[in-house]
Amino acid sequence: MFHKNIKLAIAAAIIGWAVYQFTQGHIMNGISLLLLAGIFVFFYYKNEFILLAFLQMRKQNFAGAQKWLGYIKNPSGALIQKQEGYYNFLQGVMVSQTNMTQAEKFLKKALKLGLSMDHDTAMAKLQLAGVAMTKNRRQEATRLINEAKKLDKHGMLKDQIKMMKDQMKKGGQVRGGKYMR
Repeated sequence: MFHKNIKLAIAAAIIGWAVYQFTQGHIMNGISLLLLAGIFVFFYYKNEFILLAFLQMRKQNFAGAQKWLGYIKNPSGALIQKQEGYYNFLQGVMVSQTNMTQAEKFLKKALKLGLSMDHDTAMAKLQLAGVAMTKNRRQEATRLINEAKKLDKHGMLKDQIKMMKDQMKKGGQVRGGKYMR
């Protein structure tokens, strides 16, 4: 919606207005304005379009997720570093269904920029392992699977990691996130 710096400027202006309300004795108005400023600060750190794209991904609606990500015209200028990492992560997951080379590029850039949560990093590495298996780079795939396993502290990706390891033992390939023999 707004550029990241504009969000901070709006929040600062609203905070100034809240301070004025406090000095005038309108305490409830000041508190309400501080909550409003908090929304702009929240969206500085969590981009609204990336949040909406995650919701669409959760529903397996890739077209809807792509639509929301399409609203971000200049990711490197409009997003902070972690948000740009998640932007590339989502692009990589969506593109992995059709173009493995492009998906690899997006996922590597996401890992380079950094992701906030360990399980997101593990998922990105698992996706990269699938790409490496597709391109017959078994050593790289094994290394990435082991790194993903270390990062998956809560066992959320346990089944996917097991399936990938079994697939590597059988000598199969992974295409578009689906396991094939």
